[in-house]
Amino acid sequence: MGVWDRYAEFVYRVATGSKRRRIRIMPVAALFFFGLVVLFVFASFWVDKWLAFLHFDSTWWSLGLSMLLLIPGCVIMEWPVIAFLRARGTPVPFNPPPKLITTGLYAFVRNPMLLGLFLLMLGLGVLFGSLSLIFIFTPLFILLNVLYLKAIEEKEMEKKFGEEYLEYKKKVPMFIPRLNKRK
Repeated sequence: MGVWDRYAEFVYRVATGSKRRRIRIMPVAALFFFGLVVLFVFASFWVDKWLAFLHFDSTWWSLGLSMLLLIPGCVIMEWPVIAFLRARGTPVPFNPPPKLITTGLYAFVRNPMLLGLFLLMLGLGVLFGSLSLIFIFTPLFILLNVLYLKAIEEKEMEKKFGEEYLEYKKKVPMFIPRLNKRK
C-alpha cells in the first residue's frame, strides 16, 4: 500500500469515524487548504513584482472580465457549501455528508466548489493584472487538485459509496460540464 493509498484510508477512517474526531481535524484541514490558496495568490504577486513583465495594468475591460469570473466563481463555490450543510456535512473531506450528493451543480460536475475556486483565482489574476496567477499559479493549483482528487478523494469516495460513486463518476465530468448531456 502506497503513501497515497494510506492517506486515502486515513481520510476514509476519519470521515466514517467519530464525530468528535471529525470536528477536531476539520478546522486544521480547512485552514491548510485555504492557506494554500492564499499562498498561491500571494506568491503570484511576489513573482509579478520580481519579474515586472508578468503584470498588466487594470483597465475597464480587465475589471469587467474579472467580474465575469469572480461572481460566478463565488456563486458556484457557495451553492455546494449550502448543499453539504443541509445534508449534515461540510465541504472538508474529513466531515462529508453521509450520502452522495448528485443533484444541483453536482449533476453537471463532480467538483463544483473547486471549479468555482479556479474561476475565482483566475478572476483575481485578471483583476490584479497578474499574468503569473493566470498562467502559472492557477494552472499549478488545478494540477495539484486533480492529482489529489485522483490519488486520494476518488479512492475514498469509491470505498465509501461503492458502485453508486463509480456510476456517478462515469456520467459526470470532474470540472468541465458537458454541453450535450448523455443519458
